[in-house]
Amino acid sequence: MKVVVMHASPNRDGLTAAAAAAAAGAIRAAGPEVEEVRLNDLDLQHCQACNNGWGTCRESQRCCQDDAFPALHRRVVAADALVLVTPVYFGEPSESMKAFMDRLRRCEAPLGSRPGGLAGKPMLIVAAAGGSGNGAVHCLRMMERWMEHVGAKKHDFIGITRFIRAYRLPQIAEAARAMVAESAAGAG
Repeated sequence: MKVVVMHASPNRDGLTAAAAAAAAGAIRAAGPEVEEVRLNDLDLQHCQACNNGWGTCRESQRCCQDDAFPALHRRVVAADALVLVTPVYFGEPSESMKAFMDRLRRCEAPLGSRPGGLAGKPMLIVAAAGGSGNGAVHCLRMMERWMEHVGAKKHDFIGITRFIRAYRLPQIAEAARAMVAESAAGAG
């Protein structure tokens, strides 16, 4: 089993990084292979809505832009489960997470009877709201709607702020362990 843990903050030592580390550590301890991806380290452009608004993404489930997205897309589809951790900016996912989600949604939204590669794939979503701690719930709602578009299986949604960090990090780890256990039981 392989799980991709993706986070999208420019801060390597902040709340978002701590939440991603809690999830990745718990998954590793449970046995699966973990691939950690820090979106801010990648050359990841925003969606260009190519040609007629869809480009190659709708029909062939691939983006025609030449950046880090095509390889990341393949790795995400090949994974058994995903953890997405984003800082909350103005009540929304970070810009790098939104760019990734927008492009992935275009490539993975079901078309007719064809399911996307994320259909039924379990996901754990974490929104890390620093500063005031506001906006986490709105951010999680946006990410839930995105999951509906790509057909992913909703495992859990967790908001974390600097005020509740001490007890939320263990909850994130437990949610990640539970996702792996449920996925393994479903595969067996």
